[in-house]
Amino acid sequence: MAQDKIVVVGAKENNLKNVTVEIPRDKLVVITGLSGSGKSSLAFDTIYAEGQRRYVESLSAYARQFLGQMDKPDVDHIEGLSPAVSIDQKSASKNPRSTVGTVTEIYDYLRILFARVGVPYCINGHGPIERQSTDQIVEVASSLPSGARLQVLAPVVRGRKGEYKSVLQDVAKAGYVRVRVDGEMYEVTDDIPMDRYKQHTIEVVVDRIVVKEGIERRLTDSIEAALKMGNGLVALSLVLPEGAELADNVRRLMDQQAADSMGAARPENEAESAGSRNDGSIELLFSESYSCAVCGYSLPELEPRLFSFNSPYGACPECAGLGTKTEFDPILVAPDHSKPLRNGAILPFVYKSGEVKEWWPEMLDAVGRAVGFDASLPIKDIGPEKMEAVWHGLETPITVVMKYSRGERSFQSKWDGVLGSLRKRLDSTESEWVKNDLQQYMSTKPCPVCKGKRLKPEALAVKVADHDMADVTTMSIDQAHRFFFGLATRLTKRQMAIGERAVKEVLERLRFLVDVGLSYLTLDRNARTLAGGEAQRIRLATQIGSGLMGCLYILDEPSIGLHQRDNRKLIETLTRLRDLGNTVLVVEHDEETMLSADWLLELGPGAGEHGGKVVAQGTVDEFLRSDCETALYLKGDKQIPIPFERRRPRSPNPLV
Repeated sequence: MAQDKIVVVGAKENNLKNVTVEIPRDKLVVITGLSGSGKSSLAFDTIYAEGQRRYVESLSAYARQFLGQMDKPDVDHIEGLSPAVSIDQKSASKNPRSTVGTVTEIYDYLRILFARVGVPYCINGHGPIERQSTDQIVEVASSLPSGARLQVLAPVVRGRKGEYKSVLQDVAKAGYVRVRVDGEMYEVTDDIPMDRYKQHTIEVVVDRIVVKEGIERRLTDSIEAALKMGNGLVALSLVLPEGAELADNVRRLMDQQAADSMGAARPENEAESAGSRNDGSIELLFSESYSCAVCGYSLPELEPRLFSFNSPYGACPECAGLGTKTEFDPILVAPDHSKPLRNGAILPFVYKSGEVKEWWPEMLDAVGRAVGFDASLPIKDIGPEKMEAVWHGLETPITVVMKYSRGERSFQSKWDGVLGSLRKRLDSTESEWVKNDLQQYMSTKPCPVCKGKRLKPEALAVKVADHDMADVTTMSIDQAHRFFFGLATRLTKRQMAIGERAVKEVLERLRFLVDVGLSYLTLDRNARTLAGGEAQRIRLATQIGSGLMGCLYILDEPSIGLHQRDNRKLIETLTRLRDLGNTVLVVEHDEETMLSADWLLELGPGAGEHGGKVVAQGTVDEFLRSDCETALYLKGDKQIPIPFERRRPRSPNPLV
């Protein structure tokens, strides 16, 4: 019946000679034969092309205008087709921004995971940054032992120089009576000693409370007022009654803030931010935004686009998220360090005839006089420190002396350096010849700002289980799989509840990549650097992850570039795709893949005009009973002997 078979009648595409064939559906089918025998013509140019064309034709006219419709192949008719998906050997993407992570959509889930459960850290080394809502701060204050004396403080100045008389006047106008300046208590109306050249911390006493039942409302109002005055910061100063113990949550918070502030360089005279003070009180600092309590470093709201190098919100501003910069390279600009600096060492300053271009020798002489070297010396004798001025320029102008037949003239000029001058020339020219000439002196290197990590420092300051986004993407697929598999033990219950779905999706996609033998790749590997077989297996893993059934998948030699030990993983992946309820059609030469097929079909008998016919087909047992070339080699009746002697490679040096 046609329903359980794909029936191709009269295929004449390319070198196919009126081929009529029946291919079972929902099976793993391997098409083999000599190169040029018509395998791809049958699989891709006929079956896939017709399946894709019919699917596109089933869509509305509006949708079809956005899709490239394929031409009708040269075939009489085909029955039993499903929507076809081609997984060929073309590179996954030509886009320089595409990576293994983005192609497999793993990176999208990583962005969600980091935005929702990531812990931001201070980039100045002051530990994790946490924000607390008003309710959370009130909960901490309410858990203090009964009888504890509590002061609610609003930090209005933190570690800044000045006298701040106007600030104190504003505090008095707002109705507040007391302030704490550099740890000492004062009335607002007092003559508070503050040196304008020293750093000071001013905290307004918003309320003083003795902890007891029924004060939650007052606590909430006071903390909200302090947060508003302190721009999102509030400090709690508390003194415990004799013999009282702190609740566990307060103790943990106190220990964490004390640990975070250890070793942090505090501004002079700044009050303690955490832990116990000399007067016996305990200090706790809270922030309702992502702001470091020690240095004030703040982070924007954590959202997925902050972790995307394809978005201006997350991409490194220096390299625009590419991770690399193409700049003029001193090694290419001056490859021969034995040449004199002013006389031919800088190649872009030299004509093809060997003569140095006008102006540049005098400019290099001026740089030498300003820095203290003779520009007529070879580069190797000048030294790397002084060559820095040659390459990257000087802040102060240099005196250039131009000699003419009637005398000389001197003038002041800004020196941008050899590399800066070449960049300015490249940016200003409209000549393609000049651009091509200058580009030979450029090389692509990791971005000097993000070190190839592609993201802003704010994004890299957010970590999951002590790993930032760059740490995770530089792991191999195998390492990343182990990391996420053990992530549940390293996250809190709340973090795991939020990120469980994202972790599950990442793990599934990583497992698919491991199953197709790509465990050695890293998630930040550029998609343009992938081999054809690697790109094809990545797309294969993505298709398995989609979980579609009832499709026709057509693959072009997916075992190319795959180590033989991983071949079984690939075959298991293909059979899993079949078991989902799909028809898998594979053009392949690999012996193990052919013997694992449900249906084996050979085209031939020769290549080109000598091929284009079905030589043999059937199950593996039926195929092996035929007398076609492939069956003879599979059975061992024919074999290619291993040579007893190997040819020795010829030396690349013809003189050796």
